[in-house]
Amino acid sequence: MNREKRRIAINVGAGFVPGLNAVIKGAALAATRLGWELVGIRDGFSGVLNPDQYDEGGILPLSPALIDNLDPSGSRLLGMSRRVDPFHVRCEDEYGMLEERDMSDQLLATLKQEGIDAVISVVGMQGLSILFKLNQKGLNTICVPRSIENDIASTMVSFGFNSTLSFTIEMLDRARQAAQASQQVFVVEVLGEQAGWLALQSGIAAGADAVVIPEIPCKLDELAAELQSRVNAQRPFGLIVVAQGARFVEDAKPADSEPAVNSLKASLSPMATEPSGAHTINRSGFAAETVANGLQQRTALAAKSMVLGPWVRGGASSAVDRQLGLAYGAAAVNALEAGKDGAMVAFVPPDIKYVPLEDAINKVRTVTENNEFIQIARSLGIYFGGKQS
Repeated sequence: MNREKRRIAINVGAGFVPGLNAVIKGAALAATRLGWELVGIRDGFSGVLNPDQYDEGGILPLSPALIDNLDPSGSRLLGMSRRVDPFHVRCEDEYGMLEERDMSDQLLATLKQEGIDAVISVVGMQGLSILFKLNQKGLNTICVPRSIENDIASTMVSFGFNSTLSFTIEMLDRARQAAQASQQVFVVEVLGEQAGWLALQSGIAAGADAVVIPEIPCKLDELAAELQSRVNAQRPFGLIVVAQGARFVEDAKPADSEPAVNSLKASLSPMATEPSGAHTINRSGFAAETVANGLQQRTALAAKSMVLGPWVRGGASSAVDRQLGLAYGAAAVNALEAGKDGAMVAFVPPDIKYVPLEDAINKVRTVTENNEFIQIARSLGIYFGGKQS
């Protein structure tokens, strides 16, 4: 793409993240500088596929006046995808039965009719894969990584992570104060299905006694022994941070810690025989309960489980995310100006770079054993429920 193509669109994928307006504003300001027109697609690609659902149309003109008054800490301007995948759109057939249709060709044709030369998409991992396939079919696209768990590969910091981290730390501070006042061990579950960045970094900031993350399987026997040695008459409380996707060594898992599959769950999802997996309905709270129950079965400690869950998705964006959002939005436009296509904007301190989508999809950015945050946590005495170096 070059300067001659002057109409670009921006949209947002599924999942709420505070401060998405900052990315939109950054892109709009950069586009205005080039003399380009920027429009917004409502609710992911729904505004293009289902424009009749919107009284004012599915494509929103982003005028200079609108952008000038846009609050960068907000997120509601364009809405976000309700998991609209143009390759798998649920529709009713002639008999009123639901079926999935591939509407990607219709999407591309409509974008062409609207004179849209490229799309900037603020998406998570699933969205990156969808945009990669659309790019292979001819869509000019630049993606902005958005993840509150910071699990997108090829970038150090995804948009939304810092805001979530800040609020998670605030909640953990409150949990620590409550644990101290009530003389209990509080086990707090935070988001992190496949990667433990949120648990690790918030646990460091909050001064946790232990952090349990998916990358380091936890042995409850060893964790219980460690907590038993730390909680005493002089310090009768503790704080454990557990990622939602934490894994436990099988021979250390309490026999009754895994919830039974009730009849309702079985009828809705017959293959849901495990607490996690492709056929699970909901596993929120399982990790925290596993640790809290395990501690109480192995020690005399009073342990209470808590789940932060989606609470940390709300609120205003942090100062760091506001800056990062503006930078990501502007960088996406700069990428199009430079003729880049099928790429993701990546923050690789101190630079912003452009990574081919094929290098960013089907991968998870996980915590490695030699990561600097792991080393910092261990030097602070934080335990990980497994082998310590």
